[in-house]
Amino acid sequence: MEPDKSNTPPEDGENSKDEQQAPADALSRTPDDLEQEAAEKATTTDASKDNPAEKKISPVRRFFRRVNVYLLLFILMVIVAAAVTIVNYLNSQKPPETPNIASQNLTPEALKQLANTDTSVGNTSQTLTIQGNAVISGQTLARGNLNVAGNLQVGGSIQAPNITISGQTNLGATQINSLQVAQNTAIQGTTTLRDLNVSGASSFSGTVTASQITVTRLILSGDGVLQLPNHLSFTGPSPSRSIIGSGILGSGGSVSINGSDTSGTINMNSGNGPNGSGCIVKVNFQRAFASQPRVIISPVGSGAATMDYYVDRDTKGFSLCTNSAPAANKTFAFDYFVAG
Repeated sequence: MEPDKSNTPPEDGENSKDEQQAPADALSRTPDDLEQEAAEKATTTDASKDNPAEKKISPVRRFFRRVNVYLLLFILMVIVAAAVTIVNYLNSQKPPETPNIASQNLTPEALKQLANTDTSVGNTSQTLTIQGNAVISGQTLARGNLNVAGNLQVGGSIQAPNITISGQTNLGATQINSLQVAQNTAIQGTTTLRDLNVSGASSFSGTVTASQITVTRLILSGDGVLQLPNHLSFTGPSPSRSIIGSGILGSGGSVSINGSDTSGTINMNSGNGPNGSGCIVKVNFQRAFASQPRVIISPVGSGAATMDYYVDRDTKGFSLCTNSAPAANKTFAFDYFVAG
């Protein structure tokens, strides 16, 4: 039984053979076949006319159709503003240009001319450069600012109406006739002051040590405590005395005073036949008190202890009195303390 060749694909040789036989087959077609092929071609041509190809659109127009024009304008403005900001920032970071000042060198002939005459060299837009050392025998006047790049060494004194130092200053031995400090001053080390006059208020948070402090008025404010670990001494001129009742001490009696207006001692010697009572002596202050002071009397010796003493006082002084006659031929005393 032979295989069915109708369903088997033709081989390459067979295809080429059929293609060579195609013109022969076209000649062998019937008129009905030709009319059918012409009708099929007409139908295909009408379909291509009904569906013409779309016109091509440029990429730029297609892009503008998809993107909003106002958004593009906003983005462009942002880019321009950022560029201007960056340019201004870069210009601000540049160092300022230094003025171009022309330099002028001095020749030996010019130096000789300066030594003999009063000559102006250059102008304010030029710089005078001296390579070597310069010795100026006379006075030097700088009408403008004087800038010293290195150290300034002065063998003599510096005289200036005002000296302003903005940075730190180290002074070795400095003598100041008058020092005025407008703001706060902090002194960390030891300070030795010969004379210190303070016209305003002074506050010391730490300990103040001084060999001698002289004040017109000493006030302890708040819970201030006055501590005197050593002796308390009241100095000043001795007050004068006037004997009132010489007969009370008897014949040959005497009175003397040793001390000051604040504290002291009244020394007494009784004579023969002391008699009577009353005020014996008055103590006159060298400087009167503003108000009537308080007087404290303390008897010294047995002769003073037997007396019935009392005082009369006022702003100018006080009187030592007794209600009983003292013992005869005795040496005794009275200590006093006066407080305002």
